[in-house]
Amino acid sequence: MTDVMIDLTTCYLGKTLCSPLVCSASPLCEDVGALRRMEDAGAGAVVLHSLFEEQIRREGLDLDQYLEQNTDTYAEAVSYFPDMNSYNLGPDGYLEHVRRAKAALGIPVIASLNGCTSGGWTEYAHLIEQAGADALELNVYYLPTDPWRVAADVERQYEDLVRAVKSCLTIPVAVKLSPFFTAPVEFASRLTAAGAEALVLFNRFYQPDFDLEALEVVPSLRLSEPSELLLRLHWTAILYGNVSADLAVTGGVHSGTDALKVMMAGARVAMLTSALLRHGIDHLKKVRAEMVRWMEEHGYTTVREMQGSMSLRSVADPGAYQRANYMKVLRSYALRGAAP
Repeated sequence: MTDVMIDLTTCYLGKTLCSPLVCSASPLCEDVGALRRMEDAGAGAVVLHSLFEEQIRREGLDLDQYLEQNTDTYAEAVSYFPDMNSYNLGPDGYLEHVRRAKAALGIPVIASLNGCTSGGWTEYAHLIEQAGADALELNVYYLPTDPWRVAADVERQYEDLVRAVKSCLTIPVAVKLSPFFTAPVEFASRLTAAGAEALVLFNRFYQPDFDLEALEVVPSLRLSEPSELLLRLHWTAILYGNVSADLAVTGGVHSGTDALKVMMAGARVAMLTSALLRHGIDHLKKVRAEMVRWMEEHGYTTVREMQGSMSLRSVADPGAYQRANYMKVLRSYALRGAAP
């Protein structure tokens, strides 16, 4: 069996992709030349780096005033925000980047908006569509710290945001979620009902570290590791078949084996960022080759054959995704550690 006999095509956000490997938002996506290299290396689509809500707000009011209104507890907190005048490309530059990327690539271009409130998102979502984006990913990065705000209010904020953006778009919308929701399946169903055509699992929250000498809270960035994939596989396998939205996995995909697991859990695409930052864009070729080789060796001819084959609804023992797995894992560890 040869490479040409393996069909890697998949469908995501209403588009047929030549490969389930998608390059997700990262600094690499700020350069059109790098985007072309991603396409040449086998990417089925690209997600551009994010336009931040703070950048959009900066267009309409002075950022210092905005930050002061939202950081009245600790004035030094303003130092955490970058200079939005020069950060990335700015709103107008972002729209031009979308146009240039779309003109340069033959694969779908997915734009990204990062924030937590509706604000000016609807206006810029519409402008992004006019610039030629094939779809829009909403990266809702929100940490609720108000002790009086209930979970239902937070979830409603997500729903309202999706509805507001969908009301002004004809292109499909994906929502990038965090794993920290009480009832993820029910919440995912409500987001789908609100208009989300895809759910991206999961956002990685970047936790700050402590500088003990300076007694400061400092930003900390760590690239993902393959071990982080397990959480994504678990919830993708549970969501598969329970929501009509497409599923995408991001965080922890570093190899062809990782991507195959993502497909079997039920995702339409596997997104890579950290692996490309660590190993370079051409690493995508290696991941693709590993997928093809495994499929040839195991008698698969299409990606579609395996999608969802290891999901909750497909496996012989659904307990593997529930409490039975928890108890079995703890018991097996105890047995390995016990004295003979």
